[in-house]
Amino acid sequence: MDYIDLNGQLIEEETGQDRLLTFLYTNAFGRMLLKPLVQPGISKLSGRVLSSGASRHLVNRFIKKEGIDMSDFPQRKYLSFNDFFTRKVKEGARPIDDDENALISPCDCRAQVFPILDNSNFSIKHTEYTLRSLLHSKKLARRFQGGYLYVLRLTVTDYHRYIYAASGEQSKMYRIEGSFHTVNPIANDYLPIYKENTREYTLLHTETFGDVIQMEVGALLVGKIKNLKDSCYAVRGEEKGFFEYGGSTIIVITEPGAVIPREDLLNNTANGLETKLLQGQAIGHKEG
Repeated sequence: MDYIDLNGQLIEEETGQDRLLTFLYTNAFGRMLLKPLVQPGISKLSGRVLSSGASRHLVNRFIKKEGIDMSDFPQRKYLSFNDFFTRKVKEGARPIDDDENALISPCDCRAQVFPILDNSNFSIKHTEYTLRSLLHSKKLARRFQGGYLYVLRLTVTDYHRYIYAASGEQSKMYRIEGSFHTVNPIANDYLPIYKENTREYTLLHTETFGDVIQMEVGALLVGKIKNLKDSCYAVRGEEKGFFEYGGSTIIVITEPGAVIPREDLLNNTANGLETKLLQGQAIGHKEG
């Protein structure tokens, strides 16, 4: 999917992976091959392989192939591929927006933002969703209708640790079991991936933005969503957890009248584009 990079430039993108995913999701034979790949057991198996010591030999090849800039990360030896994939950035490499009225991106990502209609529906690339199916909660869906939903998509080249988007009392974690489809927008054209994929979410009761939902969505070959805390006071910018190998997504949902999304995010989304962001950058500001 085309996106706006950190310098405001339009990047038109079509990769070999995109062509492969188009085949898997649009061709009858491709869908037959895909079916076992999206089952939880395959993601767990791949996770074990990529956490083994033998997998460390994949690291340098992956860095070179994907063109990953390692200047933001300390130099060290990695014990496995997942040890590399879940690496931490250098201190100060992801500064947090110092405006306390800014809702921040919890991750490096390509972002879009969608209004939630009064019937709790929202649309991603012509695929209709409801908050009720996403959250498995009619009560929560009613509370957030009229607000905004941010889709923050991580690619395999992104930093895969994530932080809290706001400070507040964190509820318990809710986990919804499902499949592990890719979160590449190609798949969304053919399947409602965000209501089929395994996901975890928590409710943040904040003073600045009201209630905010932060949800982690697993994806193809992501065997583990690792959240570090449960039922605690969360601090804006504090590490919340990490994903192991694969692309994945974080969804942030805000109540009506609480947050005004960044204008460029709204405009780029309306034009079918994603916007590249780094962890800690603002995605919206307190309304009023």
